[in-house]
Amino acid sequence: MSPSHHAPLRAVALVCTLSPSPARSSSQLLAEQTMTALAEHGVTGKVVRVVDHRVKPGVEIDMGEGDDWPEIRAAILDCDILILSTPIWLGHPSSIAQRVLERLDAELGESDDQGRMLTYGKAAAVCVVGNEDGAHKVSADLFQGLNDVGFTLAPNAVTYWVGEAMQGTDYQDLDETPAKTAATTRTLAANTAHLARRLKAAPYPAS
Repeated sequence: MSPSHHAPLRAVALVCTLSPSPARSSSQLLAEQTMTALAEHGVTGKVVRVVDHRVKPGVEIDMGEGDDWPEIRAAILDCDILILSTPIWLGHPSSIAQRVLERLDAELGESDDQGRMLTYGKAAAVCVVGNEDGAHKVSADLFQGLNDVGFTLAPNAVTYWVGEAMQGTDYQDLDETPAKTAATTRTLAANTAHLARRLKAAPYPAS
């Protein structure tokens, strides 16, 4: 097994709950569980609850005074893996998740000295929680957006939990993590860490 298989990696998880800290959050819980699973593959990092920061609307890397996005962006550029964790609201990713994608749109105008986007070579994955159906639709929306702005996604790059229709149980209120969700989280972590190491060892060519 090559040394690169064990190369340390860094991840940042952006939690897109609508609830500021210290409120409990199912999106935060699943993101933290994903980071724990990634740690088993030599990945360290941090979880950022986006709503706790002032992220201005816009599609620039810096929207001026009072904009906290540049600090979050620096953490993204410093990592190998980006995790985006969102609740489902009205069948869609949260408005915070959409704002993150809108701010990431600015990366289309940024490149390295070989003309590659700065997000090339970084892997991304998604966590989704909510009631009723919609996890596949929400992950599809986020996959497309993340890929558009330069991230690469491994097979099975989403872990999720959705409750039964017409009831109000939250993921964070379950007595224990469902076995299928836990297994999916482990698969996401294994595949995403593997992909991130491969990308780090063999960057995309200039085009």
